Amino acid sequence: MAGPIPAWMRWPVLITGGVCLLIGLNLALSLLGVWAPVPSGGDAAIHGQVMTFGFAGTLICLERVIALREKWALIAPAALGLGGILLLVEPTAGRALQALGMAVLVAVYARLARRGLTVALSIQILGALVGLGAVLLWWSGAATWAVIPWIAGFFVFTIVGERVELAHISLPPGAERLAWGLSLALAFAIVAVLAAGRGGEFVGVLLLAQAAWLARYDIARTTVRTSGLPQYSAANMIAAMVWLAVAGIAWVLGGGLAASPVYDTVVHSITIGFTISMIMAHAPIILPAVLRRPLPYRPVFWVPAVLLNAGLLIRLIGDVRGLGLTWQIGGALLVVTILAFVLTAAVSSAAGPPKRRAPKRGDSAEPTDQSTVNPRPAGGLSIGRPDGGKGR
Repeated sequence: MAGPIPAWMRWPVLITGGVCLLIGLNLALSLLGVWAPVPSGGDAAIHGQVMTFGFAGTLICLERVIALREKWALIAPAALGLGGILLLVEPTAGRALQALGMAVLVAVYARLARRGLTVALSIQILGALVGLGAVLLWWSGAATWAVIPWIAGFFVFTIVGERVELAHISLPPGAERLAWGLSLALAFAIVAVLAAGRGGEFVGVLLLAQAAWLARYDIARTTVRTSGLPQYSAANMIAAMVWLAVAGIAWVLGGGLAASPVYDTVVHSITIGFTISMIMAHAPIILPAVLRRPLPYRPVFWVPAVLLNAGLLIRLIGDVRGLGLTWQIGGALLVVTILAFVLTAAVSSAAGPPKRRAPKRGDSAEPTDQSTVNPRPAGGLSIGRPDGGKGR
């Protein structure tokens, strides 16, 4: 049945994603070889699945459920989140649940396509299909390095599709077709690498091309010159584009990811530099729509955003230069930064909108606080009514 998804149904799903985030960060500390709150073996495959599909996948699916407005679609984010938690005790069952979640996400996109298939939605469907492929590969026992191109495709197609959807009206002729062509080429390259066992350089080139498309056509390049939330969101998105380009260049230089010295650079430039930066950019826009609670922008949001990029840079320098301690410091800083962002968002939501100063004589009557202006022009994901916001 179509209709708004009640908050009591959204919260438990989001909580499973939050638990996956905590599990994933704890595993990250174990993999770094530093102190972790809960000692574990630090399984890299489990860490990757928990973070990519248990955490980020849950957020992506929940956003799509809100757009679809049909309760059955909650199976997708719920299965991804619960599957991520279950991976710790029963990996096979956890992967099966995550495969179910991704299959339902494909069905969600198919349902949305019945209301009107666009280039943007077609790119996002590619992302869901590639994401399903990633989960199935992991379920079949494939090595993590072999799954990385599929994970990259899942995030890149989903985010690029959303950005195309947002910028649709302002895009020049041919820009959407170019985005679709690049996405198709990347999808074919991902499949070809799996089939042939080589050719990763082509994936890198196409990731670089996707970053170039975003840099050329995304509205973040103009809204970064504003202030407040629009500027904050745009700056995070530009940082994400840079990290996507870094991943593409590293992939080209390193070729295949198996035993490659650029493996860590590629993986974390995509999953943290690109994906987490995009999540930070959109959190003040997505979470209020998902939870029906305000998340006012505050300048303190810049602190974790800056630290995220600094931590990732330190980690990658340590990895490339073979500096183990530097690598650990950068990785630990990333964990602390992500937790700090979550805490900052929670405190900001609990505190409510910042208090306005009393207007002085001669001040304009129009509000100028960017934290309360509709942030959509800054580049929010397209959450809302599936009819594009027509009517209430």
